[in-house]
Amino acid sequence: MVTMIQLAQILFILSVLVILHEFGHYITARMFKVRVEKFYLFMDAGFSLLKKKIGHTEWGIGWLPLGGYVKLSGMIDESMDTEQMKQEAQPWEFRSKPAWQRLIIMLGGIIVNVLLAWFIYTAMYATVGKKYISTKVLQENGLAFGEVGQSVGFKNGDKIVSVDGKFQENFNRMTMDILFSSEVKVDRNGEIVALNLTDEQIGEIISREGRNFVAARTIGSVIDSVAPKSNAEQAGLKKGDSIVAINGKTPRYFDEFTEVVKANKKGTISLVILRDNALDTITSRVSEEGTIGITVPQKIKDDFLVTNKMSISEAIPAAVKESWSMIVYNVKSFKLILRPSTGAYKQVKSPVGIARQLPDEWNWEFIWNFTALFSIGLAFMNLLPIPGLDGGHALFTIAEMITGKTLNDKAAGYVQTAGMIILLTLMALTFGKDIIELVIDKLF
Repeated sequence: MVTMIQLAQILFILSVLVILHEFGHYITARMFKVRVEKFYLFMDAGFSLLKKKIGHTEWGIGWLPLGGYVKLSGMIDESMDTEQMKQEAQPWEFRSKPAWQRLIIMLGGIIVNVLLAWFIYTAMYATVGKKYISTKVLQENGLAFGEVGQSVGFKNGDKIVSVDGKFQENFNRMTMDILFSSEVKVDRNGEIVALNLTDEQIGEIISREGRNFVAARTIGSVIDSVAPKSNAEQAGLKKGDSIVAINGKTPRYFDEFTEVVKANKKGTISLVILRDNALDTITSRVSEEGTIGITVPQKIKDDFLVTNKMSISEAIPAAVKESWSMIVYNVKSFKLILRPSTGAYKQVKSPVGIARQLPDEWNWEFIWNFTALFSIGLAFMNLLPIPGLDGGHALFTIAEMITGKTLNDKAAGYVQTAGMIILLTLMALTFGKDIIELVIDKLF
């Protein structure tokens, strides 16, 4: 279910990114005296919500939140005016400009997106500081892995030593690095163990648990909640009970408790609990899934939050480094998507899917950080050499600069149209998948 706050957040983020991206094209086009016929936030297929013509440019807001566009006079693309293109090129037309100017115009939006991310990171670091979850602090007592994490070779209590030879202090980045890695080394009770994940194992992690396949270990087993009509409730367990022993063993960490429970699926377990300063022994049945229906207080990741305060002179280079790091992560993510056996392509989200993952409360710090991240992603995606994207236009222009030859207008139009059809098809598939998931969640 997408809440109104989530919807407002994604519309705000998309609006900022699209307006500034298209402004990058607009300002470079005007710099080289190219006439801009339209500037639209969102697509205006069939009709627009709002429009006003100022000078030679029609400014408007479309109804379909699939990006936006600027229409440059004399540009060969999927919306070109064929009659106009038959006439001699005019000085204000895109096609009349030298290749290097056309290349700058095509890359203008991408450049603005990267600059926007850098500016946001700089402002954030200089005001609230650079915040991240410390891997070193979080894994002080070792890490707890979900069922999938354990099935691919990790064990509760492992500490990450390195991922592809490097230690990542940012925990969220570290979990991503594992998905991109060829080798993960862990400290297992003082012994260094190397794990080499296959594409299929990475696919299991992505599809079933994602980055949540690993977390901090929870010390102790004080019951936080008991599920109604569960085996735990029927056995008489209550919130606040402290589990002292299970089947004669004393669990220091909650994952040690759950391991014993899972080992007794469809069976029974004997629990020694402490309630009101008195010990009691309780027997509980275990479900076929290996649970009894209790939860314990989990340490949230914010407990391991580190904040690095920076001056503006420190924030500027740190923001450059962070922007470059995000570009690298986009490249790695794209390479992962291109490996079908990982199933990563199934996780590609439309704005609907992205909105569902946003928080239910308005948090400016989160929104600006997400906008910076999304801005780098938008820059990367637009740089891909696919007809219909900025990268496709740039590729043709670079080829022209190298060979001195241009693709004829008719062929260029066909290529751009084909590229746009492919992009619209991919967008329809991702939107369709996310909408179906939304409907299923709503109904069931």
